[in-house]
Amino acid sequence: MPLFDETHDPARISWVEGADAHGDFPIQNLPLGVFSQQSDAPRAGIAIGDQVLDLPALALTGLLEGDALKAASAGTAPSLNALLALGSGPRRALRRRVSALLASDSGEREIVEPLLVPMSKCTLHLPCTIGDYTDFYVGIHHATNIGALFRPDNPLLPNYKHVPIGYHGRASTIRPSGAPVIRPRGQTKAPDADAPGFGPVTRLDYELELGVWVATGNDLGQPVPIAEASDHIAGLTLLNDWSARDLQAWEYQPLGPFLAKNFLTSVSPWLVTVEAMVPFRIAQHPRPEGDPHPLPYLWDDADQSEGALSLLLEVHLASAAMRAAGTPPMRLSSGPASNMYWTIAQMLTHHASNGCQMQTGDLLGTGTISGPERSQFGSLMEITKAGKEPIELPGGEMRRFLEDGDELSLSGRFEAEGYRSIGFGPCSGIVAAAG
Repeated sequence: MPLFDETHDPARISWVEGADAHGDFPIQNLPLGVFSQQSDAPRAGIAIGDQVLDLPALALTGLLEGDALKAASAGTAPSLNALLALGSGPRRALRRRVSALLASDSGEREIVEPLLVPMSKCTLHLPCTIGDYTDFYVGIHHATNIGALFRPDNPLLPNYKHVPIGYHGRASTIRPSGAPVIRPRGQTKAPDADAPGFGPVTRLDYELELGVWVATGNDLGQPVPIAEASDHIAGLTLLNDWSARDLQAWEYQPLGPFLAKNFLTSVSPWLVTVEAMVPFRIAQHPRPEGDPHPLPYLWDDADQSEGALSLLLEVHLASAAMRAAGTPPMRLSSGPASNMYWTIAQMLTHHASNGCQMQTGDLLGTGTISGPERSQFGSLMEITKAGKEPIELPGGEMRRFLEDGDELSLSGRFEAEGYRSIGFGPCSGIVAAAG
């Protein structure tokens, strides 16, 4: 696990205007991303307040050396892949040096300040070129809630508590926050219909997840030991696995998710590194009495003692009518990310346990993270009980599932006593009519 250092000091402040009061990107965060301006090529940057520090430009100033220079120089590529492939050492060296340069007591402000670009003038891109995407199912409350809708007497299938369940998704349709959510068309069959039909889906949903980004991979045929799994992870983003529930109900048997999931997956563009998350590591929830103990390849005492996160996740909805009236978004749910039955390290270890090759830039979704209460549910499928109990929006509109014009936003905030809170920035999308 990464170590505490001066970059986590809550007393450290920045000379960048507004950074200290920023809800997501104070100097204690320094997330990595990819940005561009107008016709410029995409390149790596670090978020500080509402500004972006241009890493390739910083590499040319002479202010960096050694591993920090190596990491910044790798940011000239149009993705973070080359930077992340260097591993945790150069990434940490870059973080420590940038933190010192942006700190209020830095003597290099005159050189660094011209390298800042207002985020409002930037286009933000996916942080990595994604080779493969796998979505897991580690939110046990979500799995229980969804299972109860179809199997009230046996919500969880027998393997759930023995193995991290997942499926392979579609990397080509992953987009950064703000990309339009075009309502998909598909083949669906109503329970009382004699035959299926084809058209726009009517039960469009979201899923509140975390995206886990792989830094360094493994060779084909070589598993990743659980004690080493965290070394292979670069950091996290928010992830929304948009879902067509009516399409899913018809197609998922016998092979599972397909077109109901692969039309769009949204991620927040700023990657919060594992180094930034050090103060927010907490113990994994103990398994309830009677639950099976994981097999040895999935168990590590250190991972159990600090493999979960003190992270509050929230979901907000604003309809087109609400936005037109100036009505603030309505909070649909709020709950801790610690409601995960399996840790992130267990996810990665299991994925590679059969010798599957993980590669830099691969993306793992946690699956929907829900809590035990309705106010903590991470999808409308759960909140409305598959549409049977619609929710009322502030203007009187009713929602069972997402309608055209709805804007759905995810947010997340890392919090720990005695430390500065940090976040991801937005992960949002507005539903557009089917094409």
